[in-house]
Amino acid sequence: MNIKLMAYVVVGSLLVADVAEAHHSFAMFSPEKEIVLTGTVSQFQWTNPHTWIEMDVIDNTGAQKHWSIEGGSVLGLSREGWNRNSVKPGDKITLVAHPLKSGAAGGSLMGITLASGKHLGASLLPGDGNGAPAQ
Repeated sequence: MNIKLMAYVVVGSLLVADVAEAHHSFAMFSPEKEIVLTGTVSQFQWTNPHTWIEMDVIDNTGAQKHWSIEGGSVLGLSREGWNRNSVKPGDKITLVAHPLKSGAAGGSLMGITLASGKHLGASLLPGDGNGAPAQ
């Protein structure tokens, strides 16, 4: 009887550990701040647990800066009308994101506007499109 109980405890512990490992915190982002970026997509990763938009942005000094923007899950974005072909390398986009607290070139995606004018996710706020905060 003790062996059976021990087996249940071990299996239960493994299941809880798996769920805890899958949890992802957004504490690294500044939810009270938003940035607007305009640039060229270098890669769109349609993957779980989160999608990623890699993009190159020309800043106010003319320098190119690479940004990594974390999006929602494939399922969540699919429910909002996204698919694996919504964004492609070479696409010119403008996006709004919550920046990383560290100041590194990254953020949490709120929404994008494609060159065609189509919006996916949150609509854009005023900003300079070069990483400056939206006003």
